Amino acid sequence: REFSQELQLILRYLGVSDVDMEKGQMRVEVNLSLTADIKQLGTKVEIKNLNSFRAVEKALDYEIERQEKVLKSGKKIIQETRGWQDKRGATVSQREKEEAHDYRYFSEPDLPPLHFGKEDIEQIRAEIPELPRQRRERFKKEYQLDEKNIEVFVQNKDLGEYFEKVVSELPSNLSPARLLNLIKLAAN
Repeated sequence: REFSQELQLILRYLGVSDVDMEKGQMRVEVNLSLTADIKQLGTKVEIKNLNSFRAVEKALDYEIERQEKVLKSGKKIIQETRGWQDKRGATVSQREKEEAHDYRYFSEPDLPPLHFGKEDIEQIRAEIPELPRQRRERFKKEYQLDEKNIEVFVQNKDLGEYFEKVVSELPSNLSPARLLNLIKLAAN
């Protein structure tokens, strides 16, 4: 859930999309594999088309418990695609997948290969705006805000930018203690 929420936030910061799950602009598909033997990978089970963060969390919780029960009973997990049924609070099998070819991987003929040199990568990197993680770190260091305020300003980028405009108007000749008090007041 948290990974999906952070990915959504990053995509919004990049201006790629609104990634509004209610409008179908983002879906989450979970791949999960549990194993009793830590030396080998478990069998992958996909949960498709999750359309809310709540559904992601509930489907993961359910599927982890389901797979644990299967493994504890000595049975094997079946490689399959499952769907989440919110009303039942359960994942349900949609189709089994035995081999990689069942996933129908194929190249896209309309997409040419892309090759990037070091200069290209550095130029792209320079164009990336400040992302949520960097903003969290900067707000903590620069403004000494608590985690709650930081998260409000990171989740609502426009409000965070407004806060910074307010702080930029504070007089520069204030004592550090007075400045910090006014920053906290502005945050509140």
